[in-house]
Amino acid sequence: MISTQQHNKYLFPQSTALVDQLARCLEARRKHIDWEAIQALRLFNGFYEGLPGLTADLYGHTLVLSNHQRQPEELRPALHTAADYYLKSVPEVQTILVKERYAAGMEARQGIMLSGSQLQDITSENGVHYALDLRLNQDCSFYLDTRQLRSWLYANCADQTLLNCFAYSGALGVAALAGGARSVIQTDSNPAYLRLAERSAGLNPHRGSHTLLPMDYFKAISQLKRQGRLFDCLILDPPLFSDSPTGRIDLLHSWTGLINKARPLVAHGGRLVVVNNALFLSGAAVAAEINALEQTGYIRLEATVPVPQDLSGWPETRQADPPTDPSPYNHPTKISILHVERKDRALAN
Repeated sequence: MISTQQHNKYLFPQSTALVDQLARCLEARRKHIDWEAIQALRLFNGFYEGLPGLTADLYGHTLVLSNHQRQPEELRPALHTAADYYLKSVPEVQTILVKERYAAGMEARQGIMLSGSQLQDITSENGVHYALDLRLNQDCSFYLDTRQLRSWLYANCADQTLLNCFAYSGALGVAALAGGARSVIQTDSNPAYLRLAERSAGLNPHRGSHTLLPMDYFKAISQLKRQGRLFDCLILDPPLFSDSPTGRIDLLHSWTGLINKARPLVAHGGRLVVVNNALFLSGAAVAAEINALEQTGYIRLEATVPVPQDLSGWPETRQADPPTDPSPYNHPTKISILHVERKDRALAN
């Protein structure tokens, strides 16, 4: 980190303009979001709100400032200005964690404490509790852009069976479990991520079973097919790209193939929740792929789920648009609920 003296010399006078914009963005969040119900939210997204590379996310009493610049030192002065502003202006903030995505060392990428001594390790959202490990990865173990999808799962999965593929820390599956799902299977290739899912499940009363399957996606899908499993709801939220001996994931070029691989595990009348977060894939392209799937006669687009406004700002704070038009979705994280029918009309088991 640079010294305070260097920081002040470098930023003045542009720091004043940055503080003014941070204040506008904070005011919009206070106005539009119920902070009692939502403890994890984005306070500033510089990519859309005026300073590309800087994001500020609040998790209870911990503020996570993320520096996404490929040359991290270029953004550090602004980062210090933001830290000073939030410490003075947001009473909730007791600890600040700084993550630098392109830092040379892993410690800086996972997060270094700028102030405070204790990181938030649980967050609550609409009455559901989730375990956090803000240093688990380069992100924060809990995705803010799927907040409304968690609400949908909580409200629509009672007494149902659910398979959550690419579960990561399992928040989507835990939302369904807390909402009354009969059984939830969470699969991910990294057991450390799934241990966080187990912690989250233990924070909430639930009647359903919760099974962790630490396995590669392609192996897990094949195993469940051999077992003849069928689910009322299947979540498919893959990474942008992955290449392994078992298969390739490429949301830009072969997203439909992933959907077709998972579809046989969805029961008649079930739902397939699909997420494509490819920044440079337009919403129109995603809609066209779904339309092509609908032509089979066995898939129907039931709904799209919007990303919360704090992820990209409101008209009074927004200063830039995504690099590719996401419409008919409202954000590059494009979330769709697909209704599935089967020739054999087989139900979940």
